[in-house]
Amino acid sequence: MSETHTLYAAFAEKIDAVLAALEAEGTLPPDTPRHNVSVEPPRDPSHGDLATNAAMVLAKQAKTNPRALAEKIVEHLDRDPLIESAEIAGPGFINLRLAPTVWREEIAAIAALGAAYGKSTMGQGKRVNVEYVSANPTGPMHMGHCRGAVVGDALASLLEYAGHEVTREYYVNDAGSQVDTLARSAHLRYREALGEDIGEIPEGYYPGAYLISVGEDAKSEFGDRYQAADEEEWLPIFRAFAVERMMDMIKSDLGQLGIEHDVFASEAALQAAKKPEAAEAWLREHDLVYDGVLEAPKGKAPPEDWEPVELPLFRSTKYGDDQDRPIKKSGGKWTYFGADLAYHMQKAEKADELIDIWGADHSGTVKRIKAAVAALSEGQGKPIPFDVKLVQMVQLLRDGEPAKMSKRSGNFVTIADMVEEVGKDVVRFSMLTRKPEAQMDFDFAKVVEASKDNPVFYVQYAHARICSILRKADEQGIEPSGYSLELLGEDDLALVKQAAQFPREVEAAARAREPHRIAFYLYDLAAAFHAFWNLGNDDAEKRIIVAQNADLSAARLFLAAQIGQVIRNGLALLGVDAVEEL
Repeated sequence: MSETHTLYAAFAEKIDAVLAALEAEGTLPPDTPRHNVSVEPPRDPSHGDLATNAAMVLAKQAKTNPRALAEKIVEHLDRDPLIESAEIAGPGFINLRLAPTVWREEIAAIAALGAAYGKSTMGQGKRVNVEYVSANPTGPMHMGHCRGAVVGDALASLLEYAGHEVTREYYVNDAGSQVDTLARSAHLRYREALGEDIGEIPEGYYPGAYLISVGEDAKSEFGDRYQAADEEEWLPIFRAFAVERMMDMIKSDLGQLGIEHDVFASEAALQAAKKPEAAEAWLREHDLVYDGVLEAPKGKAPPEDWEPVELPLFRSTKYGDDQDRPIKKSGGKWTYFGADLAYHMQKAEKADELIDIWGADHSGTVKRIKAAVAALSEGQGKPIPFDVKLVQMVQLLRDGEPAKMSKRSGNFVTIADMVEEVGKDVVRFSMLTRKPEAQMDFDFAKVVEASKDNPVFYVQYAHARICSILRKADEQGIEPSGYSLELLGEDDLALVKQAAQFPREVEAAARAREPHRIAFYLYDLAAAFHAFWNLGNDDAEKRIIVAQNADLSAARLFLAAQIGQVIRNGLALLGVDAVEEL
């Protein structure tokens, strides 16, 4: 059950107290395990406000049938003044209807907690490292990186809100051949900045115009010192210089989306500190690395990392992988996996749990990295939960045609372009309107459409509507007030019931590591508010501001203000601003 005192947690505690009483009476045996007992809203709201499976899951221990045990539970629940009715349904589920005072108190709780409404302590301060984006520092952020960036950032915020201590990390791949290519491309632009005619950009270089400014910066920094120098002299200098400039550009692009990382971990620094060697030594000590030759796969072309030579192999089959994996190449350089293994070892030193957000094109490496972290857990004597979230690419549409993206050709749509055109909030919310593992289209026309079919607009519109009615009330001298909440009727309280789901949704989303659930919830809450608003179109008595009834108007305004608060809290988790006007 939840560690946070939400409405649902409070009633879960009531059920728990009833079960304890049944133990005391002898109906249930002492210390009956209750971890499978759930207390949650029924799927069909017409069945009540809450449902529990307590009788279903405990009947066996009570040596009776579920309905008979349900009758005993209901007998106790009927004594609680906050429970209007407790009814047995089907084979033994119990449906509860709560007294209106429960929902009125929940409105007051939202008002009292404000921005903290929905916060949870379920994380218990556990340290979670969330690594996301980690794009090669060879160009600006483009839409291929955008979805993973938003999912990772929203997940980090969600976990913090749910009581975890979160580190947001970016792994800078600054040690591979692509960084040498970047350095050569930057040097070419440097020579261009010095007045040379460099002609066509050679095949295999990065041709993007974004490197022109890097060349200009290099000219300011170095003058003509490296214009005619040998490559071996300038390559390491331009590698470091270009990576630093590209990371500045990447940080700026991510800043456009409101994304900031706590740690930028350098692969080059990892290797300079001999972390892969330390990881190999540790793994050999624990008999998790041995020298051997991998068999070539039968019936198909061997993969790139297979060589018919003796290599240091990690025993990943011991942890469920389909073959052991080389951590070094025949030339002695680390494989990508070898370096990655050492990096995860480094992250695990300061975290209780690791989460990686990867593009779906990396799905083939999930098993081996999970095997590596499982080995680290075993060796360190503590479990290190590790989750890899795979994020599908976004299909970017303009005029119904896919927009091409290629860092090498220089023909791509950057995140900065996107934010400039449709705004940060639209980009962020849109990226969370589908599960990350599902394919997604981002259509420029649809994401700015003012319609119910556009979730971004629909949620923002609900908040703007609330702000508008509060401004209108202020002009009329009507103050929102929690003193007359007993005047609220069934339709009003139905809206509160939807808002009261928020703390529970936060915990469920955090537990599942799925921030998109908050976007889905906000859409449902916005729909409930719009439906509530529309009741007033047909019946003047159901408007928020009711003519000649100041007390009811004050109570409904207070209710509307709290719905606005919950929308703001949810949007803040997603890194989206709650607009006051549209």
